[in-house]
Amino acid sequence: MSLLMDALNIETGRDLISLIERGQTATFTKFYTSYFEKLVLASDKYLKDIHEAEEIVQDVFLKVWENPEYLSEVKSIKSYLYRTVINSSINYFNRQKNIEQHHLKLASELSDEYLINLDEENEMIVLLRSEIEKLPAQCKKVFKLSRFESLKYKEIANQLDISEKTVENHIGNALKILRERFLNDEQLNRQGKSYLMLMNLFLY
Repeated sequence: MSLLMDALNIETGRDLISLIERGQTATFTKFYTSYFEKLVLASDKYLKDIHEAEEIVQDVFLKVWENPEYLSEVKSIKSYLYRTVINSSINYFNRQKNIEQHHLKLASELSDEYLINLDEENEMIVLLRSEIEKLPAQCKKVFKLSRFESLKYKEIANQLDISEKTVENHIGNALKILRERFLNDEQLNRQGKSYLMLMNLFLY
């Protein structure tokens, strides 16, 4: 069985303890990589600071590696990681500012269903960002300025020294390419609910 498959088969705390006790650093790295970006997205929902979110996720994994004995009763390592990252993010936010009460309430009510839906949403965002990186260079640049930096067509045209019509064409082309990739690729389109959510909230 490949290292990647081993990493993806880690479901419980005892699975991860066994891996760490055997010193399988390569497999742990694969496991870490498979969750890192999704957990960063979860943390960033609370912090609105991607760099701090990355630090928190890295710290959570470091503590897991150094103190795996605390995982012995964990039945779902995915839920454990999300809960730990979210609670760590809220605690960090609380140290920086006066945290709002609804955040505290939410932290105490993190259901398994919520965490599963969050994981699916983040997985699709990661896939979508990966597909955006495959767009033609100028098309990708225009699309990112529009969707990630919220620039208007006129602002993008001025920044890139192109016409507003060219900006509009690049955005339309990007949307067309992304829709076709998600609709025609079985792996990308395997989660219809998350796909439709992203198309409605992110692409339009």
